[in-house]
Amino acid sequence: MSRYKAYPDYKDAESKWLDILPKDWKRAPLKYLVAIRITDGPHETPEFVDEGVPFLSAEAVKNNKLDFTKKRGCITRALHEVYSKKCLPQLDDVFMIKSGNTTGNIAIVETNEEFNIWSPLALIRSDKCKVLPRFVFYSMCADYFKTSVELSWSQGTQPNIGMGVIENLHIPVGSIEEQQTIANFLDHETAKIDTLIAKQQELIKLLTEKRQAVISHAVTKGLNPNAPMRDSGVEWLGEVPLHWKVASLKYLVSAPIIDGPHLTPTRKEEGIPFISAEAVSQGYINFEKKWGYISEEDHQLFSKRYCPQRGDILVVKLGATTGTVAIVETDEAFNVWVPLATIRTKNDVPSKFVFYLLQSVHVRDAFQVSWTFGTQQTLGLGTLANLSFPIPVKDEALKIVEFIESKIPTFDRLINECEVSYMLLQERRTALISAAVTGKIDVRDWQAISDTALAA
Repeated sequence: MSRYKAYPDYKDAESKWLDILPKDWKRAPLKYLVAIRITDGPHETPEFVDEGVPFLSAEAVKNNKLDFTKKRGCITRALHEVYSKKCLPQLDDVFMIKSGNTTGNIAIVETNEEFNIWSPLALIRSDKCKVLPRFVFYSMCADYFKTSVELSWSQGTQPNIGMGVIENLHIPVGSIEEQQTIANFLDHETAKIDTLIAKQQELIKLLTEKRQAVISHAVTKGLNPNAPMRDSGVEWLGEVPLHWKVASLKYLVSAPIIDGPHLTPTRKEEGIPFISAEAVSQGYINFEKKWGYISEEDHQLFSKRYCPQRGDILVVKLGATTGTVAIVETDEAFNVWVPLATIRTKNDVPSKFVFYLLQSVHVRDAFQVSWTFGTQQTLGLGTLANLSFPIPVKDEALKIVEFIESKIPTFDRLINECEVSYMLLQERRTALISAAVTGKIDVRDWQAISDTALAA
């Protein structure tokens, strides 16, 4: 931020989230800056129709925008009118996800089209005489605000933050004129960063699709291009090698497919790592993203239901990342929570083969047509157990695993490089937003400065 100047005078922000603010700024809770009380969508599950009013939930909030292609479905106009008595979204409203793995993510409404929202979304409508909607939006994107959300939410099976908590979160506010200039500045600067981010995302997508195609072909068609094929009898699977078996997953496991405990343990400062859905990503368990620690006593109790061991497969069965898988590659003790389903294969069925099969396009498609929707998508244990899998003999399965693991490191390296670039751009974006909305940089005369001068 060294290329931007600071305000001439600052004062103590008197906040645990912020250190200083420009002298003429104030800090205010959201509840004093809104035109209507912060609310959410209905808490009931609507009946969806083929055509009607779009109905959005948490998965439609992506990259600080609303993605209507990820709507939950459509509802009738009559039901829309009923729900609108509580919550009727309009242009410039800001949404914050208040439950689930993506709690705290936000988006601003940039359309006049009619739609409605479900209970995981909180609606914040600015009183424009006090604060501009885009300034609120950018303030809620800032790192200080994200920290205040993360340290204010409660934990059940997943993060959750109530409207009463949200409305008492503070943002710093300058004059309306300053807010407008800051919003204009950030619109301009973040658009340039977003273009670079989009290019990295597209490259990651292409590399991921290629990686997945290599895996999908190997685990469903085998390595011999001349092998005779037969109809698998499974619509989403298509043809498989003639000598392969097709069997439900429940016949390939040595223990019943179960999930973690359905109760909330007591979090400890140290002890046995306890993981949930957020720790499962890209085929691995990220223990840095563990829910926390549990006592040895709780671990022993939970282990009567399920005790992880090397080679087990974990599948997210609840939430925004439903269907994501990881394989256990440690002998260290840990345990899992209810959003994770556990798979332990028989000795003659290599777990790595099933692990890669679960990452194939075919199985991912089968997941998506099989899961159910409540307030979030859910993959039932029975549904998972009854999915049909193509299975070669053990030796062939091991050769397929060896082939896959000779190919995917190159993709993983390239994807990782793109992700590093993506994260650095995201960090720069957040840092710029945070500096502007908290007054760490003074952009009041920004419109009079050319891009060339700013870059100098």
